[in-house]
Amino acid sequence: MKTNLSIQRATSDHAEVIAVMVGELLTEIMNAIGDQAFNFDLSETTARLKDFIDSENYFVFVAWGDDDQALGFVTLCESYALYAEGAFGTLPELYVRPAFRSGKIGHALLSQVRAFGVSRGWKRLEVTTPPLPEFDKTLAFYEREGFAVTGGRKLKALL
Repeated sequence: MKTNLSIQRATSDHAEVIAVMVGELLTEIMNAIGDQAFNFDLSETTARLKDFIDSENYFVFVAWGDDDQALGFVTLCESYALYAEGAFGTLPELYVRPAFRSGKIGHALLSQVRAFGVSRGWKRLEVTTPPLPEFDKTLAFYEREGFAVTGGRKLKALL
């Protein structure tokens, strides 16, 4: 589907529109893996997202199409590590609505992320994808965008 495209940094006023897409993303992931891996509540996610955006450590860019339709988004967190030689960006979420995929929207979002990272003095960007066959297309997308597999696995411990 062809559409006009603009990428803008989100404010907390955009939180509900983005939160709706977060719900779409999480539902898509859970359907792909066949597991109820996430709890999602629109009002809680909207409130959390407003707080995150206002924190100035969490950044969101939204792809807008015709008639101010949200087509996708990417989120960034500023992280710090000695191995990374200082500050860098972590991409917790990137989502493009299915009807708009393969239209270079993901590429446009990542181009904006790169420019933003350079403006912040970041040395690198990091993203994690699940090591599952259901996410092979996701991995291929990031590799086409210049990301390289560096090994390791993402681990978590609930607190």
